[in-house]
Amino acid sequence: QEQLVESGGGLVQAGGSLRLSCAASGRTLSTYAMAWFRQASGKEREFVATISWSTGFARYADSVKGRYTISRDNAKNTVYLQMSSLKPEDTAVYYCAGRNGGPSSQVYNYDTWGQGTQVTVSS
Repeated sequence: QEQLVESGGGLVQAGGSLRLSCAASGRTLSTYAMAWFRQASGKEREFVATISWSTGFARYADSVKGRYTISRDNAKNTVYLQMSSLKPEDTAVYYCAGRNGGPSSQVYNYDTWGQGTQVTVSS
């Protein structure tokens, strides 16, 4: 089964940048898609970005479009989330997720999840 290991979370000031990493293992390279979701305190988990391993096709939530970039390094089996122009409202636990299917913005479509990494943006 696919395993995901996240890193890169931390504390950053508003307007700053941060890059999250998600290393994937135990999967086949075919039509897998990866995604980032986030969950702020007291709120439901929400979609951030998703990407196809094979094509690099990406989708973004409106709230992060233009500020976040999702990318992947196939050789390293790693997905990244480059976050810039960070705002306090970006504060959340960020989760990496994977599925044996195409890119999706829906939580229920993903069957493998990372442990989550805290991103805190101070004002």
